[in-house]
Amino acid sequence: MNKAQFIAALAPHFNDSKKEAAHAVDIVFDTIVRNLAKGEDVMINDFGKFKKVDRKARMGRNPFTGETIKIKASKKARFLPAKGLKDVISGERKLGPAPKPEPKPVAKAKPVAKPAAKKKVAAKKAKPAAKKKVAAKKAKPAAKKSVAKKAKKK
Repeated sequence: MNKAQFIAALAPHFNDSKKEAAHAVDIVFDTIVRNLAKGEDVMINDFGKFKKVDRKARMGRNPFTGETIKIKASKKARFLPAKGLKDVISGERKLGPAPKPEPKPVAKAKPVAKPAAKKKVAAKKAKPAAKKKVAAKKAKPAAKKSVAKKAKKK
């Protein structure tokens, strides 16, 4: 699962707003990154712990040539899964049902009067004209592009 898929999975919990879900995901990731940059650990119960680790300088070996090289000291982010997460992954513990998004409020339908039926008939007759308009709109941008290309050549 990548970030876009993760946001799409969360969108139903944000009234189908991918924008709000993306904002929430960005805030969570930003908070974790900022705390790690400060050197603070981020512990999320039943999920795991993010921590900053200092790696010492050491000697390594180039796998292609076989010569020994010095590897500089560095700082890395490390994730340590919590016992609850390990148990779920190993199958020792079953997950409960996933939380369901709150149902959307449904607007009450007004009683339909007979004059509305006439509108439906008129709408059916208007559909072929709408298709012609769409075709005309598609042709116009192409004409603008050719004019713009001619202007660039001059």
